[in-house]
Amino acid sequence: MKKVLVVTGGSRGIGAATAWLAAARGYAVCVGYLKNEAAAATVVREISEAGGQAIAIAADVSVESDVVRLFERVDTELGPVTELVNNAGIVERQARVEQMDAERLARVFSTNVIGSILCAREAVLRMSTRHGGPGGSIVNLSSAASRLGSPHEYVDYAASKGAIDTFTIGLAKEVAAEGIRVNAVRPGIIETEIHASAGEPNRVERIKGSIPMQRGGQPDEVARTILWLLSDEASYVTGALVDIAGGR
Repeated sequence: MKKVLVVTGGSRGIGAATAWLAAARGYAVCVGYLKNEAAAATVVREISEAGGQAIAIAADVSVESDVVRLFERVDTELGPVTELVNNAGIVERQARVEQMDAERLARVFSTNVIGSILCAREAVLRMSTRHGGPGGSIVNLSSAASRLGSPHEYVDYAASKGAIDTFTIGLAKEVAAEGIRVNAVRPGIIETEIHASAGEPNRVERIKGSIPMQRGGQPDEVARTILWLLSDEASYVTGALVDIAGGR
């Protein structure tokens, strides 16, 4: 059976690393992205040049119609999705809770939580044996922040990832008998552009001394765990929250 993977937020960082590795292992990959068309096109080109199959689709996962359109295009251009990596996520600039307004909170939760749930809904409609599907696997991107809280930086982001933990456990139980496994990875301090988005590009360097392994992680280290969870090697794993945080 053809393996078709949707990776949201697939144009950079962990998402791009996941797309590259999945394509190398035989998945047809949809690289979902929000605005950076050039970066998404680069990922697709590199996959194609290596002999893989990939397409890029622009979609805002917080907008329901965008999510529906993304999955319908995947149906047409690659085939029904068999695996989903809910990687799209945002973080706002570092702030204390008393400095946060409702608009910021809405942005964070709309993308990080609502977007993941909408994408999972569309995947379940295609994967579930209840709906005539063949089964499949979903991996959600949580964060070590969900258990650390990220005080003085972004408690709102941490709270959104706590919601992803709960969603992962609940959905895993809901669809386990329908051939779908649902797990989450919880990366710690990883060398990606997200730290610049929060206003501190050198955050990894500042924090690495508090990490037992004394370094930040690399996107491909997270991608390898994601691909294991998607694969049949993890066939009896569902509802798991896997920390990739160097011991932090």
